[in-house]
Amino acid sequence: MCPLPQPPNHTVKPPRAVLESIFAFPPNRDTLGGTSYFIVRNEGNILIDCPTLDQTNQDFLRSHGGVRWLFLTHRGAIGKTAEIQQILGCEVLIQEQEAYLLPGLTVTTFGQELNFTATTQIIWTPGHSPGSSCLYYSDFGGVLFSGRHLVPNQQGEPVPLRTAKTFHWPRQIKSLQFLLEIYSPDTLQYICPGANTGFLRGKRLIDNAYQRLTNLDLQALLQAQPII
Repeated sequence: MCPLPQPPNHTVKPPRAVLESIFAFPPNRDTLGGTSYFIVRNEGNILIDCPTLDQTNQDFLRSHGGVRWLFLTHRGAIGKTAEIQQILGCEVLIQEQEAYLLPGLTVTTFGQELNFTATTQIIWTPGHSPGSSCLYYSDFGGVLFSGRHLVPNQQGEPVPLRTAKTFHWPRQIKSLQFLLEIYSPDTLQYICPGANTGFLRGKRLIDNAYQRLTNLDLQALLQAQPII
């Protein structure tokens, strides 16, 4: 008698702490393996990009006080934004050039930058996509949630990554230069990238962030060929 087939064992991994009060969700298939982050604050919690909308994540978000704002770093991170807004009642923030991708939703848009809390700023960093943006959180010496504007390479170093779908590569390099101009070693300690987090090999975030960015050869990057 043949044994009955066993159902697959899908182990749901909970979010894990990156820094005190900052959590990272497992990569989300809906956003091509994107990593979403959650900042827990007394003044209102911030969700950065869309995690998988499973019960484990919903329960985690609710148990920490829900979501006040959902910030989308780029069009590829939209995922199930409509469902998240409906379930959690959060305000959605997105750069104005990509808001058309959320028809029927109530969204808050911005152009160059927006300071929406005393410690939080979102900055337009176009290149990866027309509305690609980063979120800067001033606690912990400065944390940049970079979406796909900056991701770790195989050595775990933060880099802009040119792909076949990159919207405008020179503009992406210019956006990196802009970040180097507005921040310093004292104000940018960490980067929490929105993709390629497996290359961090368990470190969970990129430290000494500003110095690592200044080590990049921007002229060489401009000549980089796209990765298919």
